[in-house]
Amino acid sequence: MELESILHFLEDKSILVTGATGFLAKIFAEKILRVQPNVKKLYLLLRAADTKSAIQRLHNEIIGKDLFRLLKEKKGPNFISFISEKTSLVPGDISQEDLGVKDSNLRDEIRNQIDVIINLAATTNFDERYDVALGINTFAVKHALNFAKTCFKLKVFVHVSTAYVSGERVGLILEQPYHLGDSLNGASGLDIDAEERLVEEKLDELQRLGSSRTRNYTGHEGVGHQQGKGVWMAKHIRIYKGHGRDAFGARTVDSLAVAYGKGKLTCFLGELKAVVDVIPADMVVNAIIVAMVAHANQTSDVNNIYQVGSSVSNPMKYGDLKEYGYKYFTKKPWINKDGKPVKVGKVTVLSNMASFRRYMTIRYLLLLKGLELANTAFCQYFQGTYLDLNRKIKHVMRLVDLYRPYLFFNAVFDDMNTEKLRIAAKESGVEIDLFYFDPQLISWEDYFINTHIPGVVKYVFK
Repeated sequence: MELESILHFLEDKSILVTGATGFLAKIFAEKILRVQPNVKKLYLLLRAADTKSAIQRLHNEIIGKDLFRLLKEKKGPNFISFISEKTSLVPGDISQEDLGVKDSNLRDEIRNQIDVIINLAATTNFDERYDVALGINTFAVKHALNFAKTCFKLKVFVHVSTAYVSGERVGLILEQPYHLGDSLNGASGLDIDAEERLVEEKLDELQRLGSSRTRNYTGHEGVGHQQGKGVWMAKHIRIYKGHGRDAFGARTVDSLAVAYGKGKLTCFLGELKAVVDVIPADMVVNAIIVAMVAHANQTSDVNNIYQVGSSVSNPMKYGDLKEYGYKYFTKKPWINKDGKPVKVGKVTVLSNMASFRRYMTIRYLLLLKGLELANTAFCQYFQGTYLDLNRKIKHVMRLVDLYRPYLFFNAVFDDMNTEKLRIAAKESGVEIDLFYFDPQLISWEDYFINTHIPGVVKYVFK
């Protein structure tokens, strides 16, 4: 595998980016515009009713973010004109055919101009309705691929997903493709069209019944259904990434930091010796760009998978994360709305679901006992408190059920293909200093205490 200069490749190229308001997509767009201002055009596909709405989302959710500070400083008063020249907003919907682009002239322009497609659109909501998740995470890939086949100049198609689509497996997970019909529970003959019909039938049934519980019903069904039968149908190149801020924002690792720093995390459910695969988002984006260039001129119909993670080359454990959080927040406690520092301590560690359920039951009973001993003059107030408590307990248990496969995940992600890509980039003499993605040199303690957790405090804490 020989790579040409990455900056030279990017020059005068047109790139379509789906899911443009997503976390990784924003980092990708900023990186391209900052290191290669002579890129021809970035077509940014985002969900919007019209051009006006798309422009508003561009300013509020993309270029208005602190992420673009360096580029703003570099361009000065020409920043907005530069963005207008180098980007083209594409109002659409990835879950529809032709990417939901209604403007036929814009569709034709994209088909005639695009050199690269980066498919980053996805939902990472673990509690998503099954029909929504199927539309965005499965059929959207099919629509993107079908659209790609109509692009005359297209050199490469890159699909990005979280590595955890591999399901609840153990041991070493290889960088190998899934094939149409494969499922994660070992059953054969998965038919996505049958899945779509099942969803449509269920939604029709609920509509006929006049049910107001459509969201809850399909969402609840979707949890087990996706874990058991889910499959990603991407061909050509796929970049699989680890999780952390790059993938799920404040929904996984960062949610623990937020709760702990605010003094609300009293226990931790999980195996402290288990490896958690984390990777800085800029490394994921760099790997995407290098892989894009490496495969752009290949004539064969390849299906390369790159798992961009750390669990093999530089593993970090949940126990490490626990210690980093303790060190940071004892030295720099969060100041609450009353102006007082929040003291944190060691949390109770629960290593299995049974112990967690016992823990929650005991806390629930103690809280109920407190309500029973309350003055009867406040009976109505405490009745409302009881109902609120009950809802909160059920909500916590549901979240635990959703995240259980990840809290007790007992596998690591092979990155042999990714390592070969790193070696090829180095041997080819490309600008590897600009597009570095080797996690081996990361000190996780330094990274979390001096970079990651301060970032969470600054941008996620409220």
